[in-house]
Amino acid sequence: MKKFVKIAAVFATCMMVASPAMAAKKIRWKLATTWSSTLTPLASPAPKLAKMVSEMTGGNFEIRVEGSEKHKAPLGILDMVKGGQFEMGHTASYYWKGKNISSVFFTTVPFGMTAQEQYAWLYYDKGMELQQKLYDKFNVLSYPGGNTGVQMGGWFRKEIKSLDDLKGLKMRIPGLAGEVFAKLGVNVTNIPPGELYTSLDRGTIDALEWVGPGMDIKMGFHKVAPFYYTGWHEPASEMQFLINKKEMEKLPAEYQAVLKTAMQAVTHDMYSENFDASAKAWAEMKTAFPNIKVMTFPKEVLQAMKKATDEVMEGYAAQDADFKEIYESQKEYMGMARTWTKMSDYYYIQTSEMVEE
Repeated sequence: MKKFVKIAAVFATCMMVASPAMAAKKIRWKLATTWSSTLTPLASPAPKLAKMVSEMTGGNFEIRVEGSEKHKAPLGILDMVKGGQFEMGHTASYYWKGKNISSVFFTTVPFGMTAQEQYAWLYYDKGMELQQKLYDKFNVLSYPGGNTGVQMGGWFRKEIKSLDDLKGLKMRIPGLAGEVFAKLGVNVTNIPPGELYTSLDRGTIDALEWVGPGMDIKMGFHKVAPFYYTGWHEPASEMQFLINKKEMEKLPAEYQAVLKTAMQAVTHDMYSENFDASAKAWAEMKTAFPNIKVMTFPKEVLQAMKKATDEVMEGYAAQDADFKEIYESQKEYMGMARTWTKMSDYYYIQTSEMVEE
């Protein structure tokens, strides 16, 4: 990634030197994020993007990043970019579920594609075309903005042994996964991040879903809930960059190329940063808290989750033509790509473990 960034920077610098119009043009943009400035790695791509763009244009294109602690509207990014208060935003597409249910596909969906599969679908199949078709309705541009990879299934105070253990369970889990769990009898709730630890500790909730070790360790959930379940609901949570379409069109072609190059570079960088953070955090957590039990939901629970997921997805597809088009595109691509995912990554890990036995 570092090599790629250096090559991109050299290329963009050469363009800048070769283009007097680009060298003379001064641009100042603002970018709002859903995250507070300290919530890394979610907060990492935006300032890295601003730094790259500035360096690649010799300081002629500056982007000022504002975290949610400053603009105070973490879930208002789409409206603020659309309205022109900010030229750019960094957020997650599934936050706009209430505006357009199809937006969930450009973050992740339960039992959906892995990050590798999703990136391939976005960049080399129909994904980016379908994404922009959706965001044309809001008159903004949307680009991938960094991925967490597979998110964990959550921290539970008690072990889940059967479907009966889900009935009446109080859990913080948003989005489509919340709808799925609600169908299985879970009392789904949403609680501000700052109140999650206290709610879990005091028993106000019995379980919660957050992200993965790299971010969970900062929240301290492992201190009060020993059962850590593997993921099913967010296999490839993609963030997004939003850009006001009119402001993008005003940019010189060279600046547009620089911005697109920088977005793609920091997008893949976040995926690596989060993987590294989770690997290191898990090594620390399992040593300091040996009572943590990594669990996978029982087969009957997973089968019920899958059935409920299919019912939710088919229900929306029956009501919304855009949802159906994107849903069918993802299913078709995953059906093709999953064979290679298993042949490459999954079977390689199995092979490595056989050698180590």
